[in-house]
Amino acid sequence: MEGNIHKSSRDRAVEQWNKLYQVIKSHAVVDLVKPEKGWPDMVFTANAGLVLGENVVLSRFLHKERQGEEPYFQQWFEQNGYNVYVLPKDLPFEGAGDALLDREGRWLWAGYGFRSELDSHPYLAKWLDIEVLSLRLIDERFYHLDTCFCPLANGYLLYYPGAFDSYSNRLIEMRVAPEKRIAIAEADAVNFACNAVNVESIIIMNKASDSLKTRLGEVGFQVIETPLTEFLKAGGAAKCLTLRVTEPVVEEVHATTQVESRIIRLEGHLLDSGLINRALDLIVDSGGSFQVMNFNLGEQRQSTSAAEVRVTAPSHDVMEEIISQLIDLGAVDLPQDEKDAKLEPVVQAGVAPDDFYVSTIYPTEVRVNGEWLKVEIQRMDGAIAISQTANGIVARCKILRDLEVGEQVVVDVQGIRTIRKPESREQRNAQEFSFMSSGVSSERRVELVVEQVAWELRKIRDAGGKVVVTAGPVVIHTGGGEHLSRLIREGYVQGLLGGNAIAVHDIEQNIMGTSLGVDMKRGVAVRGGHRHHLKVINTVRRYGSIAKAVDGGVIKSGIMYECVKNNVPFVLAGSIRDDGPLPDTMMNLIQAQQEYAKIIQGAEMILMLSSMLHSIGVGNMTPAGVKMVCVDINPAVVTKLSDRGSIESVGVVTDVGLFLSLLIQQLDKLTSPYVAKVV
Repeated sequence: MEGNIHKSSRDRAVEQWNKLYQVIKSHAVVDLVKPEKGWPDMVFTANAGLVLGENVVLSRFLHKERQGEEPYFQQWFEQNGYNVYVLPKDLPFEGAGDALLDREGRWLWAGYGFRSELDSHPYLAKWLDIEVLSLRLIDERFYHLDTCFCPLANGYLLYYPGAFDSYSNRLIEMRVAPEKRIAIAEADAVNFACNAVNVESIIIMNKASDSLKTRLGEVGFQVIETPLTEFLKAGGAAKCLTLRVTEPVVEEVHATTQVESRIIRLEGHLLDSGLINRALDLIVDSGGSFQVMNFNLGEQRQSTSAAEVRVTAPSHDVMEEIISQLIDLGAVDLPQDEKDAKLEPVVQAGVAPDDFYVSTIYPTEVRVNGEWLKVEIQRMDGAIAISQTANGIVARCKILRDLEVGEQVVVDVQGIRTIRKPESREQRNAQEFSFMSSGVSSERRVELVVEQVAWELRKIRDAGGKVVVTAGPVVIHTGGGEHLSRLIREGYVQGLLGGNAIAVHDIEQNIMGTSLGVDMKRGVAVRGGHRHHLKVINTVRRYGSIAKAVDGGVIKSGIMYECVKNNVPFVLAGSIRDDGPLPDTMMNLIQAQQEYAKIIQGAEMILMLSSMLHSIGVGNMTPAGVKMVCVDINPAVVTKLSDRGSIESVGVVTDVGLFLSLLIQQLDKLTSPYVAKVV
C-alpha cells in the first residue's frame, strides 16, 4: 500500500503466514490454493469470492493489479464442486472482504464505498438466497468491510463505528443488540483487530490491546495474537488471508434486499455548468452509487447535453433523500418510467402525512391521473396539496399550518419534476443580470454589482414591473434612508417589507433628526436621545397609524412618508423585542407571513437590505426566477440567502448605506429611457 512500497520483507512475511496457518490449522480444517506466478495478492484469499453452501459469487476486482486472479480462483471453485456465479463486467465486488455472514446465518452484511459497488448487492441476495444488509464505508483506511467489521459467534459483533456513515451505524444498532455490540477504539482498529478469524470461541488476530482482550474475555472469547505486520503493509491481516467455505446455511432464510435502483435523466449544459459533477457527487455523498448509462454531449457550444444515470441506494429512505436532491437539480424519470405521484389524505388540519414531499423554490410539476400539473404558489419548505375544484384538479404549495382535511398531499418522490432552465458558464459569467451566480464575496467590485442592479431596476420600472424591498433599521443607521426614500418616490419600489424597527427609526430620523438617539448629521449621541424612538412611537400611536400621522403633517419625509404618499404597500412584522409597537406593526406572526406572501407575488426583483431574519423569511417564500440581491456587512447573512441555490440571487458584502448611495448615483447616469441590450 502507499507509504510501504519496498518496505516489506519476503522472509518475514512467509514466517508470519506459516504461523497463522499453523494456528488456524489447530482449530479448523484448512485447504490451500495453489499460488500463481505474477499474482502475489492471491495470498489474500478472502477476496477470491463469497461462499455460501454450494454456491460462490466470484470477485470482480476493482484494480487491474488483482483482476488477473479471477480465472485462477474460478478454476479452484469449479474443481471443488461449487456453483460459480459471475457478476457483470465492470461491476466491482471483492468477495468475502466486503461481504460477511452473520455467524448464525441470518443475513449477509455487505460493504460498499471503496472496492465494491452497491449495485452488486441485489445479485448476492438473488444468487445466495439470503437477506443482504448494505453498509457504507467512509474512512479510506478501512476500504474493505472485513478491515473494520467482524461478526462473531453467538450473535456478537466486533466493529469500528467510525468507519461507517450514520445510516449504516443505525442499521447495525437495529440488528445487533447493545450487549452484543463490541465497538473498538481507533488504536485497535488501525491494527486491524477486526480483521480477525473467529472459530467458535477462538478469535485469531494480528494484535489487540489489553482492554479489548479483557472485554472479549468477559463474553467468553479467547484471543490468540499472531503478528502479521508484513501483511498490514499490504492492507490486510488474518481475515484477509483466509476464506471461510463452511458458512452456515439456514433453510428458512431467503433472499431480500433493501437496495433500490432508479434511472434518472439530466439535461442542460452538464459539463460547463458542472451539473453532472454535482449530481454524481451528491449521489455518492448521500450514501448511494451510480452508473452512467448514456451520455450525449452537445455538438455545439450552445447545445445542451443529456445523461441517463442509474442511481442505487441501500434503502428506500436513502433513495428518497437522494432523488429529492436530484429533483432540485432538474433530474426527471425516463418517459417510460414515469408514474403518478403518491398521494395521501390530510386527516388532521395543519398536519401533513408522514414522508410528505418538501417543496423547493423551483417551478414544479406533479403527475396526477397520468397528466402533469403545474404547482401553483411555488415556494420552498412547503407541502404540495392536491384538491378538486370546479376547474378540475389543482396542485399548490401550502405551508403545513394551511393544510385542510379533505386535501391530498404528495408523499415520497415519485411523479415529481422541477423545471430548471439550462445554465451555461457563459450565461453565468455574462454581463447581464446573470452575474447573479449565488456567489458571496467581500472582494467583489461593489460598483459593478450596483451598475447591474441599477440597470435592472430601470428596466423593471419602465416595463411596469414590480420590485420589493426588505429593509432593516441598519438602512437608517448607515445613512441610507434618504436614498431608499428616493427610490420609492421615483417609482423603483412597489412594496416594502420589514419589522417595527425600520419604520420607527425612519420616523425618528425624519421627526427628530436622530437614529437610536444619534444625531445623523454630526454622528454624536444626543442628550436624552435614547428616548426619541419611544416618543415617536407614542406620537404615531396617538394618531392611530403611520398614514394618519403623514396626513396630519407630523411625518413630513422619509421612507414611510414616501410609501404613504406614493401608495406603495408595506408590511411590518413584529417580534417580542419590539418597543411600542407602532399601530401598523402586525404582532400576529401568521398574519404577517400571509401579508408578506401577498406583497411578493409577481415581484421580479427583491432587494434585501441588512435585515437577516426578514430577508431569510422572504427568501423561503420566493420562487425561483425572481432576482434577489442581498446586501449586508455580515457575510453569514448573504451566504444564507445564496444557499437557496438560485442562480438569480447574489450576496453583496458591503455597507448598505454605501450600496444605496452608489445605486442612486448609477441611476442618475441612466438618464435615457431603457433600451433593450442587444446580445
